[in-house]
Amino acid sequence: MSSRKASAGLIRAINDRLALDLMIELGPLSRAQLVEHTGLAKPTVAELLDRLLEAGLIGEAGQAGEGRSGPNARTYAVIADRAHVAGAELRAAEVHAVVADITGRTVGTAVIVTRPKDNSISLVGQAIAEAAAKAGIGVDDLHGVVVGTPGIVDPATGDMAFSFDLPSWHHGPLSQLREELGLAAVFENEVNLSALAEHRLGAGRDREDFALLSLGTGIGMALVLGGRLRRGSGGGAGEVGYLPVYGSTLQRMRQRRGGRYKGGFQGRTGAAAVLALAREHGLRGRTVADVLRDGGQEFLAEVAGRIALGIASVCAVVDPGLVVLTGEVGRACGPLARRIEAEVADLTPLRPRIVTSAVEGNSVLRGAVLMALETVRDEIYGPGRRQ
Repeated sequence: MSSRKASAGLIRAINDRLALDLMIELGPLSRAQLVEHTGLAKPTVAELLDRLLEAGLIGEAGQAGEGRSGPNARTYAVIADRAHVAGAELRAAEVHAVVADITGRTVGTAVIVTRPKDNSISLVGQAIAEAAAKAGIGVDDLHGVVVGTPGIVDPATGDMAFSFDLPSWHHGPLSQLREELGLAAVFENEVNLSALAEHRLGAGRDREDFALLSLGTGIGMALVLGGRLRRGSGGGAGEVGYLPVYGSTLQRMRQRRGGRYKGGFQGRTGAAAVLALAREHGLRGRTVADVLRDGGQEFLAEVAGRIALGIASVCAVVDPGLVVLTGEVGRACGPLARRIEAEVADLTPLRPRIVTSAVEGNSVLRGAVLMALETVRDEIYGPGRRQ
């Protein structure tokens, strides 16, 4: 008897979460529309709507069509302000923060300019507080905070293990941030967050395996294999900026003297390297997008070849089948995608598809909000099915 009761309760929880996820994805739905989208029987949908209304998780949102009346015509929507989350991204010169309601709708944003001697932990807290204030709530009203950072996040502790760009973050910044906010904030590598956004919303949607390569001022890769983000035993999976490739400088870590890492794949395909190569070819554009737009065939072939070499090295190990390019350099490489594909196929027997990111806006912030929402929705709505 208890087994049957538990099974019935589990089925109700699954149906409730399915309905809530559909309302978040599609907006307000009528009873008839829920029957259509879920495949559940009319009495089952009527019961789950009663449960969700009583629990304060949804509310009536209007009528499904003009001139209609009756229970099937009423539409229902999740109560958006039931919970709020924040996502933040720490850049070299700025902190960006966004606050979203439980539907994922942005309700507050903030950008704070940083200086080298600023306390970046305090600035992250300040940016989140400012975004929360614009959303009409306080920091203590937030149900989750995810901060995207460059570098390696230790999966065992959740704290920063190493960041070339943030050397001061090697000494327990997570506890400092949590104390600053009074909340259990979470760190995640920024490229991993971009990959999460790509997996949910972009070119990696519905794919079990793909790699996301972020090419910009810095370089990083995220791997989604078997439908899951793979961080590696120490959180360093995808740190391909340090990948030794043909033609690169083998800069030893102990030889570094401040500034950005200039060895490995980073030294061949980062934004500074692409602009330096452009100067060698007589191009005078100020940005990567400028030189890739105006560059001649010889220049473009060399850029494509450099990127392909790094991709081929990764594909020979993990074979992701799809590589999504993002970042300042990566997003500008759309016209080069077929050329990069051909170069990779010329170097290995593998033929991964190469595309540019399909996520609009700041993919790091979108990934941070998505990660925070997954946890919060599971806490409030019950466990959901991961895409």
